[in-house]
Amino acid sequence: MRTEHLLGLLLGTEEDWPRAFEELVRRLGPVSANGRDHTLATERITIEPFDLRAKPRYHLVIDRLAYWYYVPREWLKKIALMDDVYLLNSPFTFQSMEKHAAYCAMMRLGLKVPPTWLVPYKNPVDHAKYAYTAAKYNQPFDLEEVAGHVGYPLFMKPYDGGAWRGVSRIGDPRALHQAYDASGEMLMHLQASVENYDSFARSLTIGPDVMAMRFRPEMPMHERYAVQHDFLSAESGAEVVAISRLINAFFRWEFNSCESLVVSSEVYPIDYANACPDISITSLHYYFPWAIGALLKWSVFCAVTGRRAQVDLDTRRYFEVADSDRTYSEKLAEYLKLADEYFDTEHYLDFCATSLALVDDMVRDWVDSAAFDALLVDTVRATYPAAEHDKFVAHFRGLIGLWLKEN
Repeated sequence: MRTEHLLGLLLGTEEDWPRAFEELVRRLGPVSANGRDHTLATERITIEPFDLRAKPRYHLVIDRLAYWYYVPREWLKKIALMDDVYLLNSPFTFQSMEKHAAYCAMMRLGLKVPPTWLVPYKNPVDHAKYAYTAAKYNQPFDLEEVAGHVGYPLFMKPYDGGAWRGVSRIGDPRALHQAYDASGEMLMHLQASVENYDSFARSLTIGPDVMAMRFRPEMPMHERYAVQHDFLSAESGAEVVAISRLINAFFRWEFNSCESLVVSSEVYPIDYANACPDISITSLHYYFPWAIGALLKWSVFCAVTGRRAQVDLDTRRYFEVADSDRTYSEKLAEYLKLADEYFDTEHYLDFCATSLALVDDMVRDWVDSAAFDALLVDTVRATYPAAEHDKFVAHFRGLIGLWLKEN
């Protein structure tokens, strides 16, 4: 007996990883689980009017669009609430629990988030009632005084973030006022800078799988992810992974990235609400095969096993741990248990070892193929000026070749 599953891709401008994902699903063939065969197919989702009672054909949707495009966001909410379609990611928490709420929640759980303040808009919001409300209730405030509580140097950044938009590093009051004046109608955080850090770790998380990578934000995009294994100590690496899983399980985010600064043995999470985490071949390069393989495994696992989406959050169980007299390390261990329970990690790993045992070899064979090289070349040509095509093709071929050698 065979069961068919349709995986929907809700996309914006991306072409590289969707082409890769579609090709790997085509190559996968039937997946055997629980005494039956399962076949999977992909389809790119179009945007059009929809009947709220219409039954969707998709078993799972990978969303890379609804964070900013409201029509597909509301469609996702409908198919989650009414039809039990599994979503990567949840449109509910990414809409209501952006970076600001994520900071609050993780502070509540005791993570080492740097001191952070939110300040009102520089320019008034465009609303007819604003002038009256502001005159009656808005308190005047001293921006420099707030910065003094945070401490210099600090970062000013939008409360909802996204693609490093509006982020400024500030070292003195003059720069503070310049950045605030330029913020306009963006609602901003002031957050203390973690100085003299040893490592900047960016961890891409897909389901329970986490890849912690050394990140260099000051470099051009193609050089930001350094291929440097064991750049974290065993203890710090384990903490980065645990924090990443915790954040994703808490918010029901299953395709996300988390940024942490590591100073000696201390891990400071600074950014971890990324509705569309970077998965481009021209930025991840060496790590791209891992990412696309992990996305395939988690998507197939969720579809084939009939994993049910959880729209509601179970925050009280986490808060009970946070309010206990456990040490930080003991709390983190308890959070990790809750995260593994949410992701059903043990079942997932067993499924990968049995039903998806050949996926890693399949991914490697594909990365070593002419089809993958054509995808790489097409992506470079679409990303860089013509004069730089040869240079970047050689650059990325070298990094992919290194991955093939090491895997």
